[in-house]
Amino acid sequence: MDWDWDFVRQIMPTLIDGVKITILATILGSALAAVVGLAIALLRRSPNRAVSRTFGFLAEFIRGTPLLVQLYFIFYVLPDIGILLPPLVAGVIGLGLHYGTYTAEVYRAGIDNVPRGQWEAAKACNLTARQTWTHIILPQAIPPMIPALANYFIAMFKETPLLSAITVLELMNQAKSVANTYYRYVEPMTLVGAFFLVISLCSVVVLRWLERRYGKVEG
Repeated sequence: MDWDWDFVRQIMPTLIDGVKITILATILGSALAAVVGLAIALLRRSPNRAVSRTFGFLAEFIRGTPLLVQLYFIFYVLPDIGILLPPLVAGVIGLGLHYGTYTAEVYRAGIDNVPRGQWEAAKACNLTARQTWTHIILPQAIPPMIPALANYFIAMFKETPLLSAITVLELMNQAKSVANTYYRYVEPMTLVGAFFLVISLCSVVVLRWLERRYGKVEG
């Protein structure tokens, strides 16, 4: 099939709208994953065994099931119990919860790498638990985690086509709609690949800078 530049110009605004939704879902999902991951990491360190084991099980359960299944559950099953979410909100929650369980392991590794002497120094200074975490532990633990967290940001971005399964009008869904309408698949699918490649490469450049700036951390 011949490449049609006029068709490309015609569908480009629609695809750009999809790119915007894809980037928005990735940013919001990453922000949620960062918060959820930190919460899980802290709760798994709870001295209360019931709390730590419960959240440990939940994290393993979410990591052990496919993201697509989780998205279907949030968007199609929850309405049966009265929880009806807009597609984008459901998608962001699904991405955030799924990747939050992975970022939790990054946080755990970062926290465990803080020298024990820092904990003892905070205790000697009579700091409260909150002061110890906010002023001593997390400021030292988080910077080395940034490259690993950025890796998950890129991975989440490349998973956003799954949101088309719950009717989110992200890039892949827009491309499929255009392709099915005009029965032309070469241009829209090629452009989808090009968009993902360019944005991923730009993200990798930022990731490499973060690795040089903060050092590489394995999640």
